[in-house]
Amino acid sequence: MNRTALRSLFVAAGLLTSSVLLQAQQPAPPSLDAIPEKMPFSEPYGTPISAQRAQSLIQAALAESTKKGWAMNVAVVDSGANLVAFLRMDGAQLASIAIAEHKARASAKFRRPTKAFEDAIQKNDFKYVATLDDIVASRGGIPLIENGKVIGAIGCSGGTGSQDEAICTAAAGSLAKSGP
Repeated sequence: MNRTALRSLFVAAGLLTSSVLLQAQQPAPPSLDAIPEKMPFSEPYGTPISAQRAQSLIQAALAESTKKGWAMNVAVVDSGANLVAFLRMDGAQLASIAIAEHKARASAKFRRPTKAFEDAIQKNDFKYVATLDDIVASRGGIPLIENGKVIGAIGCSGGTGSQDEAICTAAAGSLAKSGP
């Protein structure tokens, strides 16, 4: 066997070994038959966010997006998933208008970050989640929780999912500082 063929064989064997080791280290997805002790994502719905507070969240998202140089669409919905405030930054892609609203609505309706749906499909292979009405399996939707109650949600779109999520998280963090 010549050196090139032998080297290729060793590289292939190394890749195969690495692949097997990576698969062995991956935890098994949670069982759909498992019955949790407590209901997940069960925060009650509260008094809807006011227009003034929704606008302050929009401004917080705008400030963070501007600081990072990311053109975003930002939507804030109330606890009933109804649009309260919206901003399309100059240069934000048009397709992301509806996506930002959808992320906010899904987050409010299901009382969880939209990343939970992304993880369910990507990490746990729960493909059935994609069949549920009003789901968006992309991060960037964050519920707004105050005093243990969902008062609304914020959704961002225009960047990568992680960029969208970062802007939503920063804006949602400003909610606690602004008070009721």
